Amino acid sequence: MPHTIVIFGASGDLTSRKLVPAIYNLMRCGKLPAETRIVGMSRTPLSDEQWRAMLEESTRTFAGESRFDAETWVAFAAGIHYQPGDIEVDADFASLKTRLAEIEGSGTATRVYYLATAPRFYKPAVEALGRHGMAEESRGARRIVVEKPFGTDLATAKQLNACLHSVFHESQVFRIDHYLGKESVQNLMVLRFANTIFEPVWDRRYIDHVQITVAEEVAVGRRGAYYDTAGVLRDMFQNHLLQLLMVTAMEAPAKYRSDTVRNEKVKVLDAIRVLAADEVAEASIRGQYVGYRHEPGVPTDSQTATFGGIRLEINNWRWQGVPFYLRSGKQMSCRTTQIVIGFRQPPLQLFSGGIPVHGEGNRLVIQIQPAEGIQLHFHTKVPGAGMRLRMTDLDFSYSEQFRDRLPEAYEPLLLDVMQGDASLFARADEVEKSWQIIDPFVDAWRDPAAPRIDLYEPGEWGPASSNRWMEAQGRSWFDICPVLS
Repeated sequence: MPHTIVIFGASGDLTSRKLVPAIYNLMRCGKLPAETRIVGMSRTPLSDEQWRAMLEESTRTFAGESRFDAETWVAFAAGIHYQPGDIEVDADFASLKTRLAEIEGSGTATRVYYLATAPRFYKPAVEALGRHGMAEESRGARRIVVEKPFGTDLATAKQLNACLHSVFHESQVFRIDHYLGKESVQNLMVLRFANTIFEPVWDRRYIDHVQITVAEEVAVGRRGAYYDTAGVLRDMFQNHLLQLLMVTAMEAPAKYRSDTVRNEKVKVLDAIRVLAADEVAEASIRGQYVGYRHEPGVPTDSQTATFGGIRLEINNWRWQGVPFYLRSGKQMSCRTTQIVIGFRQPPLQLFSGGIPVHGEGNRLVIQIQPAEGIQLHFHTKVPGAGMRLRMTDLDFSYSEQFRDRLPEAYEPLLLDVMQGDASLFARADEVEKSWQIIDPFVDAWRDPAAPRIDLYEPGEWGPASSNRWMEAQGRSWFDICPVLS
């Protein structure tokens, strides 16, 4: 069946840097459904030819010069169309509807509406699609893709869901988090549920704790005005970090289908105890990099956190008593996203002469980016006299094992949308439960009575208080820049 991808915010960075290069790469690899068209809409006055020329230049850059093929682009560009229009002008939606009818003809087509816009345009766009009957499915499936943030707290998330459901059924809504399109995240489910050697030890009997880190080297930069209203909790925790936690902690679904997978993810959120305001201080640490208050758009007395660490506990049979530490920050030592499974120490220290040893336990490191792969840390004997031990590692690297180019995260996700597979997309109840967990931290950190925020120098792993916080719990952060390169 033909597909039409309608991109609102067509002249924005997301479209040129991520979406169109991803769709182009799908075509180049032979994965894009036949007769797939792209229709862009934004306020910038452009013709089809002008937008195609702009996209050719950006796709050549962001898809990679070595992957760009002029002949393939000519065939791809023939399906690119542009419709000038303002989301907040009703007549422009009437014009868009007419243009889509002209492009699609009298047959049926699956149509995907992609909201690549600022969040404030989500509601008017959805309402206009409803008024003009553009969600109706008599001539093919109609789906809508919503980028994060999915609200700014529980109340706004509920409002956004209500707006979406006033026009679209939940089965038509795809809330996208590009982290879940990464091969290593999907491979985490394969690691657990397709291998008998890991699943038996994937619980409280053998795992001491779990660390999930999303570290960024970059500063806030030009996003200062936005970031100061969001902070690290809203920017990273409610979406990326909780998504990684759910995939790490979920039970095996009965079948690999969207509903069964998402049901198990939601069960994880249901088992996380929502903290009261007076419990947040003991279960979290926050910081701000030196120089943040001089970023454009940031108040000089800002108390917004650019670093955060929180502890969550999952109260079910598998994970009772196992803390999950979530951490993210700007201007940190390096760019890395990783999940660290920290295993318990052996019950008897045979090689310490009977003296208790508080050393490192075994670790399984799942690296999401920049390089994707897995590293297992275990003890071995150092050659020579005595029983001296050393931590050694085994590596699995996607780039070494699979020589073909790894798909960018948006590629499999966009293909899933076209095929109607919602396994890697957030459901309405999942979004709302995530905000229920994060809101107490946001509220406590923004309370004027909260302690002054700790500062850290750019290039560090957050404030020194973060290390003291972990040490007080008998643990330490895994502060190693990407274990795989």
